[in-house]
Amino acid sequence: MQPLTIAIAGCGPAGLAAALLLERQGHSITIYDRFVEPGPVGSGLMMQPSGMAVLDALGLAGEIFRHGARVDGLLGLEEHGKTVLDAPYSKLGVKDAFGIGIHRASLFGVLYEEAQARPIAIKTGRTLTGSELTGTARHLTFDDGSRSPDFDLIVDATGWQTVLDDEPKGLLEFGALWASLPTNSDDPFSGNLLEQRYRRAAQMVGVLPIGARKGGAGLDIAFFWSLKRSEYAAWCDTPFESWKDDVRKLWPETAVLLDRITHRDQLTFARYAHRTHKQPCGDRLITIGDAWHSASPQLGQGANMALLDAWSLSRGLAEGRTLDEKLRLAVSWRRDHVWLYQWITALFTPLYQSDTKWHPALRDRLLAPISQIWPASKIQAQLMSGLFGFPLAPLGLHLPDYSALAEASASEIAAIASSESHS
Repeated sequence: MQPLTIAIAGCGPAGLAAALLLERQGHSITIYDRFVEPGPVGSGLMMQPSGMAVLDALGLAGEIFRHGARVDGLLGLEEHGKTVLDAPYSKLGVKDAFGIGIHRASLFGVLYEEAQARPIAIKTGRTLTGSELTGTARHLTFDDGSRSPDFDLIVDATGWQTVLDDEPKGLLEFGALWASLPTNSDDPFSGNLLEQRYRRAAQMVGVLPIGARKGGAGLDIAFFWSLKRSEYAAWCDTPFESWKDDVRKLWPETAVLLDRITHRDQLTFARYAHRTHKQPCGDRLITIGDAWHSASPQLGQGANMALLDAWSLSRGLAEGRTLDEKLRLAVSWRRDHVWLYQWITALFTPLYQSDTKWHPALRDRLLAPISQIWPASKIQAQLMSGLFGFPLAPLGLHLPDYSALAEASASEIAAIASSESHS
């Protein structure tokens, strides 16, 4: 395979994973990012079995698990206590499978440190404005009027706000307030579940265990509250305690977390978009991750889909003959899975985030009881885990050995406890 010079725009999970995979193939990699100090945006996310398959192939699954928290399922209750979502990974039919809740900073840190240890150039403080084709090469342009050197290939991993695609961004009506908070052993949460509470579909509060950040003092939990984009300004003017009262009414046990939120600056408002780039590859250009396909976080697939895209790109470059063929292969192996999850996410999101009455009624009275019956229970687990549609086999990927991950973690915890008891 002829080594290529490749520029990757975006230093998030998609860009970093692509850089690591492509550098291993012998390509010359340069990452460009607009931040002076690259870093994560947001609080917590879920690493699903689909994304963990890529991290395992990179040799990073164990490191991710050490920094994250084991999540055995998703549990959602409506405001009166009725269970309307119960999705354990045990229904997946994969031995010992689980999800991993992790802080975005931890996922970023693992990938970024690995990239820094490799001969990968990382250029910061470069705000992208476009890309231009010049003969047999392509370069990036920046807001200060400068341009990058010519590259054989540009990879757009800049997320849903990409400037390399001028199609409408498809902003969703609902966003969410996020905060990462310290958690205590006596907090009234399960510790191994993504838990949510719903008031119809108009309001949702949730907690996700996300493990321990590197250098952190202890375990963290991600707290989130759904909020319309159009209502964010009003929320900023609402007395803080009034908002807390509203959250406590929906889920009284969150009072212990709300006490740890002492000012608004601890909460970050995240916006989401639902869009799919119609042509994810072009002449010496390919888009991956949210720059290709972005959606509501309801199914928790964003980072996981991005990792699969990065793997598909690396495999396409390895197996194709011409560059055009390599890019077409990379897209073709992912197109069906991307379409499937874009469609399913659009279908399911209103059940949990909308102002209608019939969506939550359908969720609570029909879908909730059906989802507990096989094969619907297994399909629900496949949807949650990112494995619906069987995306791994076409990419030559395999699920990680979850039993080995759990045993290694248990051994590490025992060793730490033994060390502390002798100190």
